[in-house]
Amino acid sequence: MLHGVAIRTLEGLDPAALPLQALVAAGEPVVLRGIAREWPLVQAGQRSSEEAMACLRGFDTGAPVTYSYGGPEIEGRPFYTDDFTRLNFDVRRSVLSQVLDEIRDTFSVARPPTYYVASLLIERALPGFAPANDAGLAGQGIDATASIWIGNRVTASCHYDTPDNLACCAVGRRRFTLFPPEQIDNLYPGPLEPTPGGQVVSVVDFDRPDFDRHPRFRDAMAHAQSAVLEPGDAIFIPSMWWHHVRSLEPFNVLVNYWWRSSPAYLSSPLPALQHAMWALRDLPPREKQAWAKVFEYYVFGPAERAGQHLPDAARGELAPFDETLARRVRAQLLGRLNR
Repeated sequence: MLHGVAIRTLEGLDPAALPLQALVAAGEPVVLRGIAREWPLVQAGQRSSEEAMACLRGFDTGAPVTYSYGGPEIEGRPFYTDDFTRLNFDVRRSVLSQVLDEIRDTFSVARPPTYYVASLLIERALPGFAPANDAGLAGQGIDATASIWIGNRVTASCHYDTPDNLACCAVGRRRFTLFPPEQIDNLYPGPLEPTPGGQVVSVVDFDRPDFDRHPRFRDAMAHAQSAVLEPGDAIFIPSMWWHHVRSLEPFNVLVNYWWRSSPAYLSSPLPALQHAMWALRDLPPREKQAWAKVFEYYVFGPAERAGQHLPDAARGELAPFDETLARRVRAQLLGRLNR
């Protein structure tokens, strides 16, 4: 597999004073070496996988968790069946301790099944875990959602997320391969639904790329950036950057933090994308070109341009959004969609 150039790395940082605001402003991925090395979970995992599992069990409430299970034939890659209409794994529910036991039983198996507990909310599933195993984003005024990812050798197909992301490698090693947002065409995105993990993924098999079917993937690899994270390392992944993640050990745990730099009253762009595909994509080319100009004027150009020649009282939704305007526009959209 090709990996690309090395991701920029920062070392010797104070975990309590990470330059996250500067990283967000720069909009480039960065590896932060060793910022989580003092976490009890990281320390336990350095001693053994069993001790790391014991650490997690100490916070388990016994509530059911959802996880992905795939047979040995999927080779650790939760993905699609050959016709892309169904997923190649099952979604199951169990208690976390039982899932950990089953993962442990795969350690000596040459071709193990795949276990993947993905995006489990820490506050809800592992109360008490965060105070000693935390990146300290709240101290920087960042309201982040903390999740944990647990599994054996799993490959997360290349995808993007809309929030900014700080991912901390807690147990095991992980290889991250990243692409800037403009490489979307060269990564061959798959169906919008279903998806293996909630986001659109590249259909290219990074281990065995088929350049006859996906010739532009060569161009994507020319822009790839890659790094292997050791336990205690972290990576900042900017919003909308594509990332392919491979867990390299029989047992792996990652803790990540998602947050949006935009105000909470702004809507997610994803429903807007779906609505635009429904309303605009299949229009005649001349009309689509006209609407592209309209969107450039109102949306993708300077935010203040469309309303700057109007009095403040007349600007309506051309004015900067606040909570009141956001509620009004949401109500208008709901009314129109329900007609």
